[in-house]
Amino acid sequence: MATVLFAQDATEFFSKHWHWIVGAVLVLFFLFFFIIFMSFLRLWIQCFLTSAKIGIFDLVGMKLRNVDYGMIVRQKISLVQAGVKVSTQELEAHYLSRGNVPKTAAAVIAAHKAGIDLPWRIAAAIDLAGRDVLDAVKTSVNPKVIDCPDPAKGRPTLDGVCKNGIQLRARARVTVRTKLDRLVGGATEETIIARVGEGIVKAIGSAEHHTDVLASPNLISQQVLRSSLDAQTAFEIVSVDVAEIDVGENIGANLQANQAAADLRVAQAKAEERRAAAVAREQEMSAQVVESRAKVVLAEAEIPMAIAAAFRQGQMGVMDYYNLRNLQSDTEMRNALAGAGPNRGERSGENRQ
Repeated sequence: MATVLFAQDATEFFSKHWHWIVGAVLVLFFLFFFIIFMSFLRLWIQCFLTSAKIGIFDLVGMKLRNVDYGMIVRQKISLVQAGVKVSTQELEAHYLSRGNVPKTAAAVIAAHKAGIDLPWRIAAAIDLAGRDVLDAVKTSVNPKVIDCPDPAKGRPTLDGVCKNGIQLRARARVTVRTKLDRLVGGATEETIIARVGEGIVKAIGSAEHHTDVLASPNLISQQVLRSSLDAQTAFEIVSVDVAEIDVGENIGANLQANQAAADLRVAQAKAEERRAAAVAREQEMSAQVVESRAKVVLAEAEIPMAIAAAFRQGQMGVMDYYNLRNLQSDTEMRNALAGAGPNRGERSGENRQ
C-alpha cells in the first residue's frame, strides 16, 4: 500500500515539474559537451585556422580510439602548410600500426621540398619496414660517402695483382645517393662495399702493368662505374674516387721462385729415384754374375765325373787322358807366358767390385 502511494506521489511530482527535470538534463548534457568542446577547442581552432580540416568530432573519435590526437594535429598542420596532401585517416592508420608518424611526416615534407616524389604510402611502408626514412631522404638529397673497404672490418686496403705480377693496394671512397623506390627490398651499404671492392680488384687485375694504374687511377673508377654495381640495391653510385694506391709485393716473382723451388725438389726426387733404381739394377747384375759363376763351377765339377764315366764305359783310353792333360798344361803355360792367368777375367771382376 505504501509502495502504491509512493508511486502515485512520484507520478504527480513528475507531471507537475517535468519541464524542470527535462531542463536540468539538458543543462547537464550541455555542460558535458561544453567541457569536451573546451578541451579540444585550442586544437580545433588551430585546425580551422591552418585549414587542416580536422573537426571536433574527429578529435573526439581519436580520443576514443586512444590516438595521440595532439601529435596527429601537429603533423597534419605541418603537412598541410608544406603543401602535402595526406588524410587524417592515413596518419591515424600509421600511428595505430606502430609507425613513427613525426619522422615519416618530416621525411615526406623534406622530399616534397626537394622535389622528390615520395607519397605517404611509400614513406609509411619504408618506416614500417624498419628503415630510417628520414635518413634515406637526407641521403637522397645530400649524397653519402662510404669508405671502401670499411675500416671497421679491420681491413685497411683492397689488394689486387696486375698482369706483370706487382701487387697494388688501393683504398676508395664511394659516393652514393638513396633511391627511395628501391629502399624496400634493396641491398644495403655492405653490398655496395663488397661490389665496389670486387670491381677495384678486377680493374687492377686487368691492367697490363702496375705503372699504368699508378699513372691513371681514374681507370679503376671508370671501369667500376661501367659495371653497374648498384643494381638491385637501395643506392645509386654517384662516383668512385681512389683515395690512396700503393705498390705492394712482387707477387709474380714470389710465385715464380716458389714454383722453381718446387720444380727443383721434384727433379731431385726423380734423380734420387733413378739413382736408387740404378743401384738396385747393379745389385741384380752382381747377383746374376755370382749365379753364373756358380753354374760354371757346377759344370766344371761334372767334367771329372764325365771322364771317369768314359773310362768305365771304354769310350776313352789312358793315352787320350794324357793327351788331354798335356793340352791343358800347354794352355796354362801359354796363358802364363802371355800374362793373362787362368782366371784373369774373374780376378778383374773381383777388383772392379
